[in-house]
Amino acid sequence: MVFAYGYTMKKYIVLMLMVAFACTANAQSDTSAYQIQRLKINSLLAERSAKFGQYEASLNERTGIFGFQTKDDIRHSNEILREITLNDNNIFKELKVLMDYKDLQAKQIENNASTNKERMQGYMLAIKKLQEQNQVLRNEVKKQESAESFAWYVVTFLILTIIGLAWIVYRKFKTRL
Repeated sequence: MVFAYGYTMKKYIVLMLMVAFACTANAQSDTSAYQIQRLKINSLLAERSAKFGQYEASLNERTGIFGFQTKDDIRHSNEILREITLNDNNIFKELKVLMDYKDLQAKQIENNASTNKERMQGYMLAIKKLQEQNQVLRNEVKKQESAESFAWYVVTFLILTIIGLAWIVYRKFKTRL
C-alpha cells in the first residue's frame, strides 16, 4: 500500500513539473514574439524620425533663383512626406499586431487562470477524497486493534481459567491420595 501511494505521488509530481515546464516555454515564446514586434515598431519609429529630419532639411532647401524653392524642391519634400505617411501606416499596422499580441496574452492569462483554478479544485477534491480514505483506514486500524486487544484479554482469561482449573483438579487429586 505504501509503495503504490509513493509511486502514484511520484507520477503526479513528474506530471506537474512537465506541465510547469511547458507553460514556461510557451510564455517565453510569446514574450520573444512580443519583443520582436516591439523592436520592429521601434525601428519604424526611428526611421520615421530620420525621414522627418530629412523633410525638415528639404523644406529649407532653396535651389532656385534668388533663393526660392523650385518645383523639384517641393516635389522632393512631398516625396519625403509621402514616405513618412507610408511609414506611419506601417507603424499603425505593426501597433495593431502588437495590440493583438497583448490581447492574446490577456486571453491566455485568463485561460491559464481558469485552467489553474479548475486544476486546483480537482487537486482539492482529490486531497479531500484521500483524507476521507485515510480516516476510514485509521478507523479500521482502530477497530482491528480493539478486536486484537479483546482477543488478547479472552485468551489471557482462558489461560488463567485453565491454570485455575488445573490447580483445583491437582488439589483435589492430591487430597484423595
